[in-house]
Amino acid sequence: MTRVAPGSVRAVTADAVAFETYRAHLLGVGYRITGSLADAEDAVQEAWLRFAAQDVDVIDEPRAWLTTVVGRLCLDRLRSAAVRRERYVGPWLPEPLVTTPGDDDPLAVVVRDEGVRMAAMLVLERLSPPQRVSFVLHDALDLPFGRIAEVLDCSEATARQHASRARRIVAQADVPPRATDAEQQTVLAAFAEALAGADTDRIVALLHPDVVMLTDSGGKASAARRPIVGPADVSRLLLGLLRKYGNGLATGWTPVVVNGELGVRTEAVGKAPASVAVLSITNGRIRSVFQVVNPDKL
Repeated sequence: MTRVAPGSVRAVTADAVAFETYRAHLLGVGYRITGSLADAEDAVQEAWLRFAAQDVDVIDEPRAWLTTVVGRLCLDRLRSAAVRRERYVGPWLPEPLVTTPGDDDPLAVVVRDEGVRMAAMLVLERLSPPQRVSFVLHDALDLPFGRIAEVLDCSEATARQHASRARRIVAQADVPPRATDAEQQTVLAAFAEALAGADTDRIVALLHPDVVMLTDSGGKASAARRPIVGPADVSRLLLGLLRKYGNGLATGWTPVVVNGELGVRTEAVGKAPASVAVLSITNGRIRSVFQVVNPDKL
């Protein structure tokens, strides 16, 4: 335990209060850079230790200073993760951020950001680590390129180039906007009813022509090890899972908020693994299904 001199207790307490006002922001920075809540939390904790060790009176902009520290720490984690993901079994999805509508903790604040939707986070996976850091810190958080250059240990001009290239990649991805809460609820209810009745025609009708289903298992649970594309193949897979695991797969859902959008959580039943899934909806139809069954991420 760190020992604090009696005369400095008030200062440390004030620093802790000030730091807490930035916690949700910093968690959002870390998560958008790494796609891992655990890595984000570790980086925020390390930033707090460094902040507490500083004379905060000489830090002109604590929020920017802390954002820079978290960005640098997460860049290191992202580079290490890039190597691990090359060996990852099957599709890789960001760790799902599961909340409920009534939550008011820092995590609930993070998921209000449009940029942490699962579809948006997957676009960031197409970027190199420097591009991702530059894009998140500048375009999403408006950090000056001088600060970003410090994080990347490069020139300001190079940091600008990374952000510009990232911006083009993100723009070309054309992520559909978030559906309204009412539309999400309507589609999810209809989807659950169609699955419970094993109604192939209804399931297909609820799927967008370009639908893609990604299941992240890491090889630690039974799941498709490649993206499933198109209404026919996605519906065939879903009905196959129903036959394999029983109707509990369609009726044992708990509604939750996943990365700010309506999703479902299921508990492990028999051979069926626990899972968290979120749907991306376009014009009343399911455009993407993102499902995580890797127990390490749940």
